[in-house]
Amino acid sequence: MEARVLENYKRYLERVNFCKNFGYDIEQERNFILKESKPIKGNILEIGTGKGYFTIELAKEGYSFTSVDISEKEQEFAMLNLAYLGLEKQVNFKIDNAEDLSFKNESFDVIFAINAIHHFTSPFKAMDEFIRVAKLKGKIILSDFNEEGMKMIGKIHLSEGRKHEAGEVNLSQIDNYLKGKELNTQIHKGGFEDIVIAFR
Repeated sequence: MEARVLENYKRYLERVNFCKNFGYDIEQERNFILKESKPIKGNILEIGTGKGYFTIELAKEGYSFTSVDISEKEQEFAMLNLAYLGLEKQVNFKIDNAEDLSFKNESFDVIFAINAIHHFTSPFKAMDEFIRVAKLKGKIILSDFNEEGMKMIGKIHLSEGRKHEAGEVNLSQIDNYLKGKELNTQIHKGGFEDIVIAFR
């Protein structure tokens, strides 16, 4: 196995364990999202690959899917982690902008965006795109840090000498926006992250 694959996965595990010191169990939170999102079937899109924390859990569950991110550098972390686990063939990676997706209308049965909303420049524009590419009987699963989660991730970044940048739009506002677009929504509250599941 390539040295960079091993080194990348080592960094991944170090990050997971580092977050546990702050009470944040990444894998537990991801499993909570997966549990509340089922059934998951059909054509699946993950928006906001990041370093691949949710990508890995989704692939471990046996799903094949497309994952997009605006950052090629971020996606590389996810690709290397999947290579370590032998799951790289399950994910089709693509560089794309959540606020201007390149996919055709009604392309996906299930759309995930995990801890991505607070990073979007125009989150409501992104929601319009999610709705556009979701099939009529599909569902959109959004998870983001709640108030406790924001405090926790802020502490983690501060301990590393960084500031956690976040937009002003929260998941509750997104939920109201989706209802205004005549979508039904379900809310599931977790320890550090809440979930909104939207469907027609």
